[in-house]
Order: sequence, then structure tokens, then C-alpha cells
Amino acid sequence: MARGQTPSQTVGPFFAYGLVPAQYGYPLPPVFGHVLCDERTPGEHIRFEGRVLDGEDQPIDDALIELWQADAGGRFRHPDDRADSDDGFIGFGRCGTGTDPQARFRFRTVKPAALSGEAAPHLVLVVFMRGLLVHLYTRVYFDDETEANARDVVLASVPAGRRPTLVARRRETPDGTVYHLDIHMQGPHETVFFDV
Repeated sequence: MARGQTPSQTVGPFFAYGLVPAQYGYPLPPVFGHVLCDERTPGEHIRFEGRVLDGEDQPIDDALIELWQADAGGRFRHPDDRADSDDGFIGFGRCGTGTDPQARFRFRTVKPAALSGEAAPHLVLVVFMRGLLVHLYTRVYFDDETEANARDVVLASVPAGRRPTLVARRRETPDGTVYHLDIHMQGPHETVFFDV
């Protein structure tokens, strides 16, 4: 039986009107956006932002980032786990880099808690972009979670010299806490991607 192409095999119209329509000028609401929580959601409200950079450290203005995370209690938004929860937490979002003047992705969310004693708080990212036939998976850790990061089994599996490519830097702004991490697709600071 012959099968057609999937969104991972052809970027085509899937980005344009199915995933991030505003990035391509379509007046359609996205199914998922860049806001993963609302004012009812418990926990430390943060922004997570960065850019997707090519091998020459130039920003890529048509990438798509998907983010999936646990909440401030270390629980994912899943019917088996949070079926009765109505706290405004979505736990999944998408953001294209093409609507920001600096080609950034920007998410509003809460800082996640660790899932277990062997894991540090982290975000899971999926990267889609032109020329990338298979999307890439990576994780983002937080620079103010030094002890938890030291015991995280996934982070410990990454060579020590490459771990900084997975650690977002915290800074305080007048609008609140921001964590920043650029995703480098190639080059000497290439982000660690995982074979999932």
C-alpha cells in the first residue's frame, strides 16, 4: 500500500496554515500558540525565548518550535494525570520565528518542576524548519537548577563540554523572569539533539 508524505517529509503548506498561520500572513487562529498558561496557573510564571541560528550564526526566520513541559507540580497535561484540573495550564505550544522582528521564538509559561529525583526541571523542544526533513528533539534545562542538573540522568549522558548548549540563562526584566537559549543548528556551538 502506497503512503503519502507526512508533515515531517514536506514542509509545504503544513507550516503555513496548519501550524503557525500568522507567520505566513494567514488570518487564521493557531490550534496551539505560544501561551501555555494563564493567570490561574500556579507556579513561577516565566518567558522562554531564543533564536534558531544557522551554521553562520544567522537567525532563521521561518523555523517552528514546539514546546512540551510539565507544570509547577511536575505533572504533564494528560487526561490520565490531570483530567480534573482547570488551572489554565496547557503544557504544549507552538511558536514560529517569522513573526518576531528579531526572528525569536517566545513562550509564556510556568517553570516546570522535576518529574523525579533523577530528573531536573526541563522543557522538551521539537525543531522544524526548511531543509529539515525529519524534525529534531532537544531539551532545555535552567541555569539556576545547578544541583538538579547535576543529577539529571539525561543531561549526564551528554559530554560535559556540550551540556551548555542545553542550559537556558535566567535574567530578570521589568516584565518578569526570562530564560534565554539559542538553538544552533550547526557549527562549534551546535545544540545537542536527541535520537528519540
